[in-house]
Amino acid sequence: MANNMTNNTTNSGGGGGTSSSITDADIFNFALNLEYLEAEFYLRAAYGMGLSSSDIGANPGNVTGGSQVNFQSSAVKAYALEIANDEQTHVQFLRKQLGSAAVDRPAIDFTNAFNAAASAAGIGSTFDPFSSDDNFLLGAFVFEDVGVTAYHGAATLLSSSANLAAAAGILGTEAYHAGEIRTLIAQVGGSVLTAATQIQALRATAGGGAETTLSASTIVNADSSSISYDRTTDQVMHIVYLSPSAGVVSKGGFFPNGLNGTISATAS
Repeated sequence: MANNMTNNTTNSGGGGGTSSSITDADIFNFALNLEYLEAEFYLRAAYGMGLSSSDIGANPGNVTGGSQVNFQSSAVKAYALEIANDEQTHVQFLRKQLGSAAVDRPAIDFTNAFNAAASAAGIGSTFDPFSSDDNFLLGAFVFEDVGVTAYHGAATLLSSSANLAAAAGILGTEAYHAGEIRTLIAQVGGSVLTAATQIQALRATAGGGAETTLSASTIVNADSSSISYDRTTDQVMHIVYLSPSAGVVSKGGFFPNGLNGTISATAS
């Protein structure tokens, strides 16, 4: 493990291990799985290709689906390029922090997962987030608020102040991304905004609530104290595995073979 990752154990944690056995490295690897997902989504949308071989580990899983978006709006394209570069850098940062302990990229499925998510949300039987500007925004919306709540939830699990500071820095960037996407969707309005609220309802069911319904006057996703929501690792996994029902789940949705690392299955 790289010297700049402090590998302390925590006193509380989510699924995939006992509370006393979860380390800061385990939490960072959990985050790395999510960063792999976001980076692969945005890089494919923006550039038509995913992470380089140097950023995915020795035995990475395959990525199914994804293609370059034929953006019609120069502004949306600019946002896509910026976020893609940020997410790639997040992957590189976490891999550097973790050193030899960094998990490989897990198998990721955009095609079947987005179709299943759209069906469950009542949007339609199929959904391709790479087919248009509007669909890209909705695809991005699926991920962005999850990332913010996941990093906020990790704040109570990290033992090292240096690791907490790093996670807080990434959370800030993810929150900027979420604000960009939420603002663009609210501006587009109409059926795109309606679909976003349907996605939120599904995400709330799977992830313990933690949603402020997006509208022209409610861009910020925060609680009654104007503090961003947080989610446990279990709640995050129920969302990305597309498994809203209570119970143990270890794979599915965007991660057909599950996450890599110690935190990979829900406790409930």
